[in-house]
Amino acid sequence: MSFDLMEIDFVPLIISLRAATMATIVTFFLGIAAACFVSGYRGKFKGLIDGVLTLPLVLPPTVLGFLLLVLFGKNGPLGKFLTAIGTTVIFSWQATVIAASVVAFPLMYRTVRSSFEQIDQNIIYAARTLGVSEWKIFWKITIPLSWPGVAAGMVLAFARALGDFGATLMIGGNIPGKTLTIPAAIFFAAESGDMNKALLWVILIFIISLIVMTLMNYWTDYQRKLIISAGRK
Repeated sequence: MSFDLMEIDFVPLIISLRAATMATIVTFFLGIAAACFVSGYRGKFKGLIDGVLTLPLVLPPTVLGFLLLVLFGKNGPLGKFLTAIGTTVIFSWQATVIAASVVAFPLMYRTVRSSFEQIDQNIIYAARTLGVSEWKIFWKITIPLSWPGVAAGMVLAFARALGDFGATLMIGGNIPGKTLTIPAAIFFAAESGDMNKALLWVILIFIISLIVMTLMNYWTDYQRKLIISAGRK
């Protein structure tokens, strides 16, 4: 197979990277907030809450896309509100961000929650006895100690957002130059028989994902070494 790079439109790459980056930012804040709440929650509904937050991880992407379509559609609760203020997200670039955020959120949430729960609570209790506020405890103790997990969650969320197809296609469509992401470009290129273009996109997203995961491994190891070194001192 041969490739003519001059004939390839790399806009899907830009769209995918933009959606994945913005989704990572969204899931960073939402994932940390949800992980903080659930890890500290002691009520009887903890299992249910955790199940709901993790559900996008096990549901088929097309199901997520359908639910988002119902939610943000013209007759949906959020869709009606958006229509009332004169806007919509269906089949727009914002839809790609929303879909990517939904599918990536559970990975960020689960990874961060696991990191939070591995923190020695005696450190937290000691800080409280010294009069340190909960806000400072969170940003000065909890986040630094769990940062390797937070960083890993961000990388996993980015990789998952970058590779989403079903949910993005359902709510964003495949509008060239607007919502056509790399996974969608692969599908439609293969469907039309242009296997060279499909293979090029496959190789490209494979390389990006491999680079991201490799950097995550090195970064995580580096952060763990720093924490261990600081603990010995």
